[in-house]
Amino acid sequence: MKMFTELYEKLLSRTEKLSVIGLGYVGLPVAVAFARKLDVIGFDINAQKIALYNKGIDPTHETGGEILRASGIKFTSDEKFLQQAKFHVVAVPTPVNENNSPDLSLLVNACSVLGRNLAKNSVVVFESTVYPGVTEEVCVPILEKFSGLRCGIDFKTAYSPERINPGDKIHRLETVKKVVAGMDLETLDCVAKVYSLIIKAGVYKASSIKVAEAAKVIENSQRDINIAFMNELAIIFNKMGIDTKLVLEAANTKWNFLDFKPGLVGGHCIGVDPYYLTYKAETLGYHSQIILAGRRINDGMGQYVAENCVKKLIAADKNVRNARVAILGFTFKENCPDTRNTKVFDIVKELREYGVVPVIVDPQADPDEARELYDVKFESLNNIHDVDAVILAVAHSEFCGLSVGDMDKFFGAGRKILIDVKGIFNREDYEQNDYIYWRL
Repeated sequence: MKMFTELYEKLLSRTEKLSVIGLGYVGLPVAVAFARKLDVIGFDINAQKIALYNKGIDPTHETGGEILRASGIKFTSDEKFLQQAKFHVVAVPTPVNENNSPDLSLLVNACSVLGRNLAKNSVVVFESTVYPGVTEEVCVPILEKFSGLRCGIDFKTAYSPERINPGDKIHRLETVKKVVAGMDLETLDCVAKVYSLIIKAGVYKASSIKVAEAAKVIENSQRDINIAFMNELAIIFNKMGIDTKLVLEAANTKWNFLDFKPGLVGGHCIGVDPYYLTYKAETLGYHSQIILAGRRINDGMGQYVAENCVKKLIAADKNVRNARVAILGFTFKENCPDTRNTKVFDIVKELREYGVVPVIVDPQADPDEARELYDVKFESLNNIHDVDAVILAVAHSEFCGLSVGDMDKFFGAGRKILIDVKGIFNREDYEQNDYIYWRL
């Protein structure tokens, strides 16, 4: 249809607007990037978040306040403003439920809101991570129901999986190739042109929406499996009394050895996406062997770290019950304020089961989010004293520069115990100072 072919030109001339629905770690950078070229409406149902953005405050730390203030984006929690846009990008979270089944409630709600305000001759692009088939089988019927419009005739749909890596200052939205897919060639051409405005690395045109959806979930599933292998090696080598980090350093001298490391696997991508793929496989009668095995290993690493901390407390002749353990870092990854699906909380829960008192420090995490999601509060690094052990859980820049002398100040009487989950400190430095040192 000619209308969809002309949409790109109208966006460029600013006679039509683009909207981004869902302004978190994915949606906000997308909205800011498009706002450099087009008129953008940024919509989120969280009115408090919108109020912060309108003040130029970025709690995600992904864009920065100055950029927000200069963006010209119309930030709003009033869904009626979506009626002014013809090109919509849906970027809401897609987490999992407690039983690890896909939780599409936020996506369903976003489709309902957009459907109520969808103008004829619009294009809707989904960026949320889903299993293959969600865009066409779940999202489209909702859009049609609430809009009264017909997909393929009155509006078109597309899919372009997000590749945002929170906290990464090198692999940014603009510098990572963008996969795009459309329900037909006309839509694909329009969507590719629009994204090409902001993606310096270029776009890749997938052959179908389902192919693009599948590509997204296997990207993170592949990484999850590789990390699970490293975690399993760490467990095995720990039983053998071998330092896993030294083993990996030796193996990495081979040109085709993959440089993965053991660790906690949380967040809203690697720790979640594999479950979307295995869920869809289950509905088709196939039970995953490798993917779910990797998930079981990675989901158990927080407990494993806590158990080894308890073993070291016992080895140091310390009472486990009421022992004070400082946990440095609570977010799901370094130099990022996001605490969603953090596996550090698994360490906290397991230690509490033993009667240990965790003292949590995280200068980068959102304290309100942590209190709401996990009912935990943070202490200042300067207030850490008289602890029996320290667990370096997240390699924030504030922690990486700590010296042995800095660490000494945290401890009370008895042997000092350092659980270096991320392996950022020099083992010899601490063992020479009579520390009990352990790392994955």
